[in-house]
Amino acid sequence: MHLSKSLEIIDLGLFVRKKVLVFADFHIGFEEALNKQGVLVPRFQFKDVIQRLEKIFMKIKPEIIVVNGDIKHEFGKISDQEWREALKLADFLAKHCKRLVLTKGNHDKILGPIADKRNIELVDYFEIDSILIIHGDRIPKDISKYSTIIIGHEHPAVSIQEGGRTEKFKCFLVGQYKGKKLIVQPSFNLVTEGTDVLLDETLSPFLKQKLDDFEVYVVGDRIYYFGELKNL
Repeated sequence: MHLSKSLEIIDLGLFVRKKVLVFADFHIGFEEALNKQGVLVPRFQFKDVIQRLEKIFMKIKPEIIVVNGDIKHEFGKISDQEWREALKLADFLAKHCKRLVLTKGNHDKILGPIADKRNIELVDYFEIDSILIIHGDRIPKDISKYSTIIIGHEHPAVSIQEGGRTEKFKCFLVGQYKGKKLIVQPSFNLVTEGTDVLLDETLSPFLKQKLDDFEVYVVGDRIYYFGELKNL
C-alpha cells in the first residue's frame, strides 16, 4: 500500500523512493532470553522471519536495506543465539541488496562485533533526501531539514474486537511530529505482536503526544487502512 509517491508499505517493511527497504526490531535472541527467564517457548522465529522476508523479496528488489535498530535483543553480552542468527540474517539480507546498513537501537549497545564480523555499516541514523531513518529511542537535536521521519522502537500494534473475540495485529502509525510526517514501523519480531497503542504507554519520545489523529495501517494477509486511531 502506498502512503505517498515515495513511501510504500510492503508487509512489515517500508520501501522508500523505490530504493531503500527499511525493517525494524528483529530482536534476534528473544526466545533465548525468555528461556533464561524460565519461559518455555520454541525457537521458531528465525525460520519464520526468513520465510516472510523471502516473500517480500519476491515482490521488490531494493538497492539498500536498512535495519532500523534492535537487530538483536540482549542489552548486555551477545548471546549464543544472537551470534548465530544475527550473522545468518545479515548474510541473507546482504544477498538481496547492494548495501546493508544497521542503525543503532537501544538494544544494540554492543552490536559492533556482529557488524565487524561481516563488515556491515553501523550508523546512528540514515538519510535519503529529506527523509530521516532513526530508531526512535531518542530525538536528534536538529530535525529542521527533514520532511519525513521513520522510526521503529515502539513495536506498534492494535487490538481489534469482533463479537467476543479480540485479536492483536501489528500496524504502522502515520502522523506528525513538530510539522514532520512521522511513520512508526511495526517490529519484525514474530514471537510477539507488540505494544497495543490503544492501551499501553508509549515508549518513544516521538510519541509522547496525543495520538488520536495518527492513521493506522494494520498488517495482515494484506495491508488494511483503519483510519484514525481515535475512531478505533
